[in-house]
Amino acid sequence: MNHDHDWPGEYTYCPQCATELETTDVHGKPRRRCPSCGFVHWRNPGVGTAVVVFDDGRLLMVRRGPNATRSGLWSIPAGFVDYGEEIRVAAARELLEETGLVAEIGDVVFAASNFHDPAKLTVGIWFAGTVTGGTLAAGDDADAVGWFDLDDLPPLAFDTDEAFIAGLH
Repeated sequence: MNHDHDWPGEYTYCPQCATELETTDVHGKPRRRCPSCGFVHWRNPGVGTAVVVFDDGRLLMVRRGPNATRSGLWSIPAGFVDYGEEIRVAAARELLEETGLVAEIGDVVFAASNFHDPAKLTVGIWFAGTVTGGTLAAGDDADAVGWFDLDDLPPLAFDTDEAFIAGLH
């Protein structure tokens, strides 16, 4: 099947009736549509959330574990929002899973589109966080956690974290 816009992860078959999808113009863009039942694959980005925590001027970061995207590099604690999950609840959950810390989730401090994985484009929302409890320990898809001065950061995993941090200077 030849498509003008083949992106990794595109549906080939209809998830409702299993008919092979065709590419057709829908609202001025090529979309995958089922010729049998009319299903249209609206490929939307996922939503990710990150929590920015400072302590004595140092930024909390996690090193991406062996099974994580960009393994061995560092990022602000982050993860995906589950379907049906409130975004601030997701932010707090991800922070706890990756760092062992409990935090109050505050205001949005940054938002950006993430293009680092063409198969899984996302929109990320960074929140300010204030630690209220927990014990600092790497977990989930992070294999290390630490506090870093903004002028002495480890190698970063994501351009979006770099953009956020650049805006702090």
